[in-house]
Amino acid sequence: MKRLKALIVRLSDSLLNNIALGLPRSGVRSRRKAPPLKLVSHNPHPVVESSQVLGRAEPTVAGHAEAIEDALHRGAAWFLAHQDSENGYWVHELEADTTLTSEYIMLRRFLNQVDLDRERKAVRYLLHTQLPEGGWSIYAGGPADVSASVKAYFALKLAGVSADEPAMQLAREAILRQGGVVSANVFTKIMLALFGQYDWRGIPSMPPELVLAPRWLYFNLYAVSYWSRAVIIPLLIIFAYRPLCPIAREQGVEELFVVPPERVDYRTSPPFQRDAAWFSWRNFFVWVDGLLKLYECYPLVELRRRALKRAEQWMLEHMQGEGGLGAIYPAMANSVMALQVLGYSPDHPVRAKALSEIEALEVHTAAPDGNPSPPMMHVQPCFSPVWDTALTINMLIERGLPLDHPALLRAASWLRARQCARIGDWIVSAPQAKPGGWYFQFENEWYPDVDDTAAVVIALAKLHAMPPAEQDDAIRRGYEWVLALQSSDGGWGAYDKDNNRLIFNKIPFADHQALLDPSTADLTGRCLEMLGTLGYDRTHPAVQPALEFLRREQEPNGSWYGRWGVNYIYGTWCVLSGLRAIGMDMSAPWIQRAVTWLESVQNQDGGWGESCLSYEDPAWAGRGESTPSQTAWAVMGLLAAGVSDSINVLRGVHYLLKHQREDGVWDEPLHTGTGFPRVFYLRYHGYSKYFPLWALAMYRNVKMQGQSRADELRKAAQAVRRRSFS
Repeated sequence: MKRLKALIVRLSDSLLNNIALGLPRSGVRSRRKAPPLKLVSHNPHPVVESSQVLGRAEPTVAGHAEAIEDALHRGAAWFLAHQDSENGYWVHELEADTTLTSEYIMLRRFLNQVDLDRERKAVRYLLHTQLPEGGWSIYAGGPADVSASVKAYFALKLAGVSADEPAMQLAREAILRQGGVVSANVFTKIMLALFGQYDWRGIPSMPPELVLAPRWLYFNLYAVSYWSRAVIIPLLIIFAYRPLCPIAREQGVEELFVVPPERVDYRTSPPFQRDAAWFSWRNFFVWVDGLLKLYECYPLVELRRRALKRAEQWMLEHMQGEGGLGAIYPAMANSVMALQVLGYSPDHPVRAKALSEIEALEVHTAAPDGNPSPPMMHVQPCFSPVWDTALTINMLIERGLPLDHPALLRAASWLRARQCARIGDWIVSAPQAKPGGWYFQFENEWYPDVDDTAAVVIALAKLHAMPPAEQDDAIRRGYEWVLALQSSDGGWGAYDKDNNRLIFNKIPFADHQALLDPSTADLTGRCLEMLGTLGYDRTHPAVQPALEFLRREQEPNGSWYGRWGVNYIYGTWCVLSGLRAIGMDMSAPWIQRAVTWLESVQNQDGGWGESCLSYEDPAWAGRGESTPSQTAWAVMGLLAAGVSDSINVLRGVHYLLKHQREDGVWDEPLHTGTGFPRVFYLRYHGYSKYFPLWALAMYRNVKMQGQSRADELRKAAQAVRRRSFS
């Protein structure tokens, strides 16, 4: 500690004196002709120039040493106290938006299995989350979203809320301002159609015969993402039967149409708008949809029977085990509705189990002590224990927990037991691969993913106290599975290899633009970090294609897009971490462009933040209210790039220290996780807990030891790992 304080005091005195005198920053890495920070384009919270920092009397680096130790102590204590006492994992709530809760009300009405207590709590939640202007948003601080608003309005009416209520009047006005029901997305219209509130003519055709398409055909259900496949196949059954759940007229949503429903031209309304050009893929698929609608009138009976049987078999097979179909709410809900359509009774074991797995996703919240407000309920999309546990292990190791600490060993043992031993859908795109990946949830054997697998391998590779044979076998299988899923473009997608037939996003059904799972920069960065943790460098055969992919994907401003976290801050952190791990020269100009960008988008309060709006408008890249998780990503990204002595990192550390709660963690009301860009965002309740601690620990280690603990362990294990995995 004395060594840390002395080093920091010397650095602080030199740095601040030179800034005050207008001299170069002696001993501090200088940026390559970085533009003045006051010129950051469009940043609503621009970083003030260094001379202004002095005038604000912010704490210096020297004043942070003891504060950092105290913050890390309290944070680690919080995590050790919140580890699952029986199994050793960590799991935090995964919060989305109101759409799942709205759909849950509809689901139970459709199944005729209404639970009035649950419904009342869900109604309170929807009314509580309504925006002042009347609609509902899909992320905290965002504008009203027409699809989310239509779903909430209809769910409230199904639950008995009168259209004359002031809240409903406001909602109705907000929806009509955005174009009404016709402007909602396809999934919203499907739910409405099941209750007779939208014409099936306005919904894209999805005949069940699609399930019979051979895998060599360009369009087949294994050419789309796992989440699309798991959602679509139950829908094929529902589409074939077009069931109708009757409701009272006063529960309908006719008032949400800008023009009367009978006057709507469904063939030119969303999602069937045509491009102006004579030919485009969008126009082609709209034309194909017309042909499919003709076929729906006269389907081939035997072919239809075979298709429905195949879809049912696929669904039942993939529902085996725990967690439900795909272990994500939309697929799970569709599977229960499909079972009802097929005639499965409510007490059938398969259907009863499927509904109970959905009920497990309920989050019941009681009012704080002394608050007379009644309890509420919302639905989370899935659980995230593997992801939370892997990241927590990495954080606690960086924090300095001994590698043989019981908490780490118990968590590692739990993770190893979650490693997939069966062949999943990934075998279609990567037939040479062998089981060995990890999934995101408590159980999802069919669908391990690259991100979780890489994160787990990174965590396990840092632990040396486990039996070497068991540890090496688990790591080897995970490593080999990740390598087998590298796409031909050099990058990695999440669940499949080469899932990149982008023209599929032009079909009317894909108005959400999330049908596919192509390679992304953030996942590719994580995979490089995994390779580096195992002792590999840029000479590994998988690295050069990955580097070429990242060079192609880099934005003109130097950042990288974040597919699974918001957004460019997340993507840039992932890539910089991966590049450092494989030993890249972090002073290379193309890498320094990312550093300059990160420094340029720092907010005036010292933190970093980025709104989900950046997915719709790149001008919002790096812009938004500061958050603990995004600040941590930026700080770790800069540290990975070797920028430990900059005023930007210091101010980011100060932001984290200033906003830590007394119990050792942070509050974060904003969504910083991404499910589907522009459509579905996530608020990981763990992100504001482990990422800030990780960043503070990394900063402390770099300042004290000259390197992070991850770097230290990587170097110590390099020779052994390279021999073991070559």
